[in-house]
Amino acid sequence: MSTRLDKYVWSVRLAKTRSQAADAISKGKVKLNGENVKPAKDVKIGDEINVIKHTATFTFKVLNILDRRVGAKLVPDYLLDITPEEEIEKLKIFQVSQKSYRQHGTGKPSKKDRRDLDDFLENW
Repeated sequence: MSTRLDKYVWSVRLAKTRSQAADAISKGKVKLNGENVKPAKDVKIGDEINVIKHTATFTFKVLNILDRRVGAKLVPDYLLDITPEEEIEKLKIFQVSQKSYRQHGTGKPSKKDRRDLDDFLENW
């Protein structure tokens, strides 16, 4: 038994919608067994799904095939997270660096902010 990769990624809640799953697969953000594939590629038990999020690559092993979307509590029955600790640390470092770069909710830099930054870099 097998199912399409985009449907599986959506079914185990790695993507919010099936179209987002297909887009991520087409852009190379989701790989099957380390290879870029098309969204219609069949997933089998034992396959590894790699999901690239910012700077980290999360790895999941397919434990079971499903035919419909399942609740979040049932996902561990179908998918095993085998992501190395180093990859999780990479994501945490990225998130911290993004928060320190610019405060959440402050929007894009104003013209004055850009001028101040240009002056700083010019004099540096």
